[in-house]
Amino acid sequence: MAEKSAEKPAMREGGRGAPALIGGRYQVDFAAPLAGAGGGVMAFVARDQQNAAAGLMALQIRPGAPARVHAIELLSKSAIPGLLLPLAHGTAFTSEGSEAGFVICGAPPGPSLAAAPRAWGERELLDCVLRPAAMVLDALATRGITHRAIRPDNIFQGSAGEPVALGAAWASPPARLQPALFEPPYAAMCHHAGRGEGSGADDVYALGVTLLTLALGRPPLAGLDDAAIIRRKLDLGSYAALVGEARLPAMIADLLRGMLAEDPVHRPPPQLYLDPSAARARRLAARPGRRAQRALKIADQPVWDARSLAHALARRPEEAVRLVRSHYLDHWLRRSLGDAVLAGRADDVVRQRSEFPPEDSRADATMAMRLIAILDPLAPLCWRGVALWPDGLGGVLAEGLQENSDLAAKIDDLVAAEAVAGWALMRPELCDVTALRQTAQHHRMWQRIRGLGGGLARICYALNPLQPCASPLLAGSWVARLADLLPALEAVSQQAERRRGEPVDSHIAAFIAAHQDGRLGGDLGAFAGDSAGGEPQLASLRALSRLQAAFPTPLPGLAAWLVERAEPLIERWHNRARRAETLAQLRRLTQAGQLLPMLALFDDRHALAADAQGLKQALVAVAKIDAERAALRTASAERRRRATHIGHEIALGSGMLALAASVGWLVFG
Repeated sequence: MAEKSAEKPAMREGGRGAPALIGGRYQVDFAAPLAGAGGGVMAFVARDQQNAAAGLMALQIRPGAPARVHAIELLSKSAIPGLLLPLAHGTAFTSEGSEAGFVICGAPPGPSLAAAPRAWGERELLDCVLRPAAMVLDALATRGITHRAIRPDNIFQGSAGEPVALGAAWASPPARLQPALFEPPYAAMCHHAGRGEGSGADDVYALGVTLLTLALGRPPLAGLDDAAIIRRKLDLGSYAALVGEARLPAMIADLLRGMLAEDPVHRPPPQLYLDPSAARARRLAARPGRRAQRALKIADQPVWDARSLAHALARRPEEAVRLVRSHYLDHWLRRSLGDAVLAGRADDVVRQRSEFPPEDSRADATMAMRLIAILDPLAPLCWRGVALWPDGLGGVLAEGLQENSDLAAKIDDLVAAEAVAGWALMRPELCDVTALRQTAQHHRMWQRIRGLGGGLARICYALNPLQPCASPLLAGSWVARLADLLPALEAVSQQAERRRGEPVDSHIAAFIAAHQDGRLGGDLGAFAGDSAGGEPQLASLRALSRLQAAFPTPLPGLAAWLVERAEPLIERWHNRARRAETLAQLRRLTQAGQLLPMLALFDDRHALAADAQGLKQALVAVAKIDAERAALRTASAERRRRATHIGHEIALGSGMLALAASVGWLVFG
């Protein structure tokens, strides 16, 4: 049983923020690696502090290959004999000093079946491999979970004659590490991280290939690469391609015909293999697909049927445009393949493409996707050379954002075009069109959020709950839960060279937006810049203070970082006394590491309104004083002008009187 403490913030030690124990009880021993035990994932010995005798291992999660959280959560509360079950997940510091994620699960009882290849007998295959594996797959099916990693190097046996145990398949996306040999063509052709959860029929197929490998004592089709294996399976059918001329026991051969059926509906369910005789008797006749009279060449590869053509166009979608424009596709479907119904459906797709300009590349991609879907209804969604199942979008996106900008650009275009909905409409009898359309709309809505908190990063974190935040600020830390974000940022705040920018960047905002719950509210506008008045400092403080309210812990370093970045907000106070008081309060709150009271200071609308009103009144008073001074200056100038005029008149009058007196004296002497 998984520990409830695995879902709560783990105790932290030192200043590095490392969890003391995973799930509160498991410790990773990095000095004891387990080669070949993790089914392609790096594994180490794990120790249970409550049960030292338990044989456990820790599987390391890669940042661009998120773990299967749904399977881990369900299976950690289960007991399924013959399966290495997950028990807990968490983080630990590796021997290199960086933090990483781990899944704790049972250790293998012995070496893998691939460790010492040999040809197995019929009875041993049925009793030690088929029946135990069928019991596990049936138990998984009742829980709505698939395994998706069945192959000889991930199946283990304690000693000869004992039932085997299926290995772990929880620390990476489903079927990500499966070779194309063990996957049906419609899954093998996908991007390795985008094969999706699949169905129990896919596990039955992989189990069938495993039985064949053990019966032969070697893998079939050795020496062929994945592309050649897929083409061979499509050309001949999986059974004929894999078995070929090999001589197998009659029981095994009959079982493999059902297990390797092309259509998953035709494969018997796992429960039926608990009685191999009953599974052997279940025969479903499948009509072989049409084969053309003349091959169609795609990049020098001959194509003889519709499924092979779909696969060729999925790998080279530009060929679909060339075939349509040359009208040769319609000719081949009608004349060589002889399928007028399929040709008519292809004509409908081409007609829809003609409604858009010839240079519209997205219309070309949509047309190719639709053509592939009608040529092979079993095929996955194929977009610009990338094939994936809709529920595998999260794995492909995680890898694209981590390592491959070209892949991320293609997925960005896929989301913008709502390609998942368009693909579902081409095969309504095989999927839930309404659910996939709603999913595509939600993804596009998240993609179109401008500013922080949206885009592909938001979709990636929403689809991959255990994907660590990829912010450069958190380099060296593994933050896959909201509870871990604030302690990680507090550790970053102690490093002056890493706190030059805002503590909330695009990845952190998208991470918070994707993981928030009812305690955090839904204020995406703070990240998009819609509700924070264009002030990123206030948006950061608002988001982080809500996190601190949900996960209480003092954050003095982060508080000081936020205050440094919030200097422009302090300048909003015009009253000098209030500004000085605010600064004094901020110093006290910074030492206490409390963000919510800091937010209250910066976001006190009533106080800000009063400050603004006081400024307005002061400006009115200043304007009045300036007006009075201007009026005084105007009145003084007028008085000077009038005095000067009167003085001039008096002087003129005085002069005239003096002149008159002088003239009188001269005349009258």
